Amino acid sequence: MNFDLYKTFYYVGKCGSITSAAKALYVTQPSVSHAIQTLERELDCRLLIRSPKGVELTPEGKQLYQSVAKACETIFKAEQKLEASKNLSEGLITIGASETTLHHFLMPYLADFRKNYPNIRLKLFNSSTPQMIHSLLNGTTDFAVLIMDRNYRQEELSVTHLSDFQDYFIAGNDFSRLKDRRISLEELLNYPLVSMEKSTLTRNFFDQVFASHGLDPEPDIELATTDLIVPVVAGGLGIGMVPEPFARDALSQGLIFRLNIKEKIPRREICLIKKKKAPLSLAGDAFIKSLLSDSR
Repeated sequence: MNFDLYKTFYYVGKCGSITSAAKALYVTQPSVSHAIQTLERELDCRLLIRSPKGVELTPEGKQLYQSVAKACETIFKAEQKLEASKNLSEGLITIGASETTLHHFLMPYLADFRKNYPNIRLKLFNSSTPQMIHSLLNGTTDFAVLIMDRNYRQEELSVTHLSDFQDYFIAGNDFSRLKDRRISLEELLNYPLVSMEKSTLTRNFFDQVFASHGLDPEPDIELATTDLIVPVVAGGLGIGMVPEPFARDALSQGLIFRLNIKEKIPRREICLIKKKKAPLSLAGDAFIKSLLSDSR
């Protein structure tokens, strides 16, 4: 059965006349009459009778109309929502982000996107990198912006480089004697060290920096979040390593200073991670395009 027949019947029942239904459907009156006759013939049942005031549904027509009306209105509503999604006037994006990428990379993009598409819901998940990877694989997150090596390999995920940043070793003014010196990583082991707690990606990087030179650091203070490192270091409790954006304000205010480390500290990458075979919504695709095309 052609859906257009039911659609025509719906409009006739809703409008109460062949003429009004034809106007609503942008077709001729004979087309509407022919569609109703075809439907009645297919169903082998009289659905409506003409009257001086228009048309009147038969008892069987009323019974059919109740179900057809629900079906048509559900379909029309679905079409409207689809159109809204196509126009980016409606939709939902679920984004995973680490502490560093959210605060010092992703925020301006989120603000711009919200300004351009105010009716798109942005749902953010801020957690550890292993948890974000898990949420990508189980489909609860559309994509994530994380600190990753672009050479990271996981069969189901794609990794795209977005930006990079430098980590600094920093100290508070209680260690001012180190300001004008070049100091090695081995020498740093003689001072109290501040780091992230184990099992975090930043702590893994911290350990790898030392391990690449045959050293095994034992931090005196282990913290849950990166943004705690700067105030702890500024308070004179030890020497820490943080991404440059976290240290920027405290450095400009003279609360801390950057150590001149002899060894080269590798830059770290901010990458877009998504599941290869998971289709993105139009809204999600638009957000990713803004990330990849922006030159900031």
